[in-house]
Amino acid sequence: MKFPLLDLKAQYEEIQKEIETRVLEIFRSQAFILGPEVEALEKELAAYIGTMEAVGVSSGSDALVIALMALDLKAGDRVITSPFTFFATGGAVARLGAKPVFCDIDPVTYNLDPGKLGMLLETESGKKEKGKIRGIIPVHLYGQCVDMKPVIELANDFGLFVLEDSAQAVGSEYPMPSGRKKAGSLGTAGILSFYPSKNLGACGDAGMVLTGDAELAERLRLLRVHGSGNKYYYDILGGNFRMDALQAAVLRVKLGYLDSWEKRRQEKAAFYDLLFDESGLAGEGLLKRPEAVYKKAGLEHFHTYHQYVIRAASRDRLRSHLKQQGIPTAVFYPLPLHLQKCFSDLGYKEGDFPEAEKAAKEVLALPIYPELKTENQEWVVKEIQKFYASCSETLNHCG
Repeated sequence: MKFPLLDLKAQYEEIQKEIETRVLEIFRSQAFILGPEVEALEKELAAYIGTMEAVGVSSGSDALVIALMALDLKAGDRVITSPFTFFATGGAVARLGAKPVFCDIDPVTYNLDPGKLGMLLETESGKKEKGKIRGIIPVHLYGQCVDMKPVIELANDFGLFVLEDSAQAVGSEYPMPSGRKKAGSLGTAGILSFYPSKNLGACGDAGMVLTGDAELAERLRLLRVHGSGNKYYYDILGGNFRMDALQAAVLRVKLGYLDSWEKRRQEKAAFYDLLFDESGLAGEGLLKRPEAVYKKAGLEHFHTYHQYVIRAASRDRLRSHLKQQGIPTAVFYPLPLHLQKCFSDLGYKEGDFPEAEKAAKEVLALPIYPELKTENQEWVVKEIQKFYASCSETLNHCG
């Protein structure tokens, strides 16, 4: 009964004719970089997310870099973000000579904790000798939004930009007092990644920067073509951050399916929830299933379930057991950024961010995608139950 962690082949079978027709049009036109296809995707995604502007770029990682460049981040500046995220979030800050400042996460959502953020800003804002804090990069991890209202209020109080890392949360909504808004439309700017495994995935690398600021969007468009407004004339120092037309063509097809795919992901997540609730494992303190904190707010897109992540006692042993049974899993992420070797110069140590460190030892992503079969989910939960029953019988605990 083997099956993958993510089945992109099954997705492709559903849309194969549309994809191949659109890709063939690109080859016939021989217009491979930027151009009408990218412009059309930008307009369609801006409308979908609810922003005035969208700027297609070469990857999600590059979207972070170019957005920070457009926001005029300087060497020595500091930017607050989560230590529990993919490397690109903190890496983009460091690549520009600025310094990531980490803030611990909420243990339920795994997202930046607004309460801890407020305390950090109060403490750090006066440390001018360490460089000015310029902004905040909240990360909407696993497909669920950060609690953005207090984050934006703090940013306004301290005069900071907010760059939303929405790489895992395309389409996810947040309940602002003024109404529901999608990830990427809440801050100064937002970024998307279209890495193939994302809910909206390209056939290679691609990304997007979203903003409601027309001047910022124009600066982004200059930066992505080496800072050139006219060919061979350069107004600012930019880079090669261009999106390929092939990626835009594929993404335009998939965008039409995104909401239906998300609905199916939510259904798969709800079935996992039911199975785990029936298993009794949570009551025994062995496992915690993910919590959709905005579901009660009546949002349709309360969680996009880019990942279905449980907390598990004896996580590594459980993962080994599942692997032996042919069940794929993943750990996002095994080592927080503040403990990564490349960030050792920042001076952080183990124990500085206990919630992020605890999550890194306990989280386990289970297979979830629209085409996942019910019997496969039942098998996953059955094998998890079997593991805990076995280790309880032999060791009287699972530690």
